Amino acid sequence: MSSEQLVSVSEKLIDDIDQGRFELYRDGELVGWLYRNHLKPNRYALVHTEVALSHQHQGVAGAMVRRVLDEIRAREGTITVICPFVADYLSRTTAYADLIDARHPGYAARAAAESARAKGND
Repeated sequence: MSSEQLVSVSEKLIDDIDQGRFELYRDGELVGWLYRNHLKPNRYALVHTEVALSHQHQGVAGAMVRRVLDEIRAREGTITVICPFVADYLSRTTAYADLIDARHPGYAARAAAESARAKGND
């Protein structure tokens, strides 16, 4: 076996209703979270993605977004994309195109989402 052995990591996604975010745990440790607004009837506005400093550049954000999108699909929900990271993630795949709310899609590109966020912070 090579010096780089594959390590099995346990992941768990939690929808923390009180915090208004999905949380990704790896081996019991909170490593990332994605703030969302649950809109009626079953639409989720994906607002902002964060990764713990100690876990950045380890693929946490991408894994978390994939898990969140899979969870929303299982709930038969739709999404409105506000988060620049989520917009970027979705721009590189068509696997989740069916989840984007037709009436309220949000931003299709990272640049548009970042521009809107910058204008909102003025």
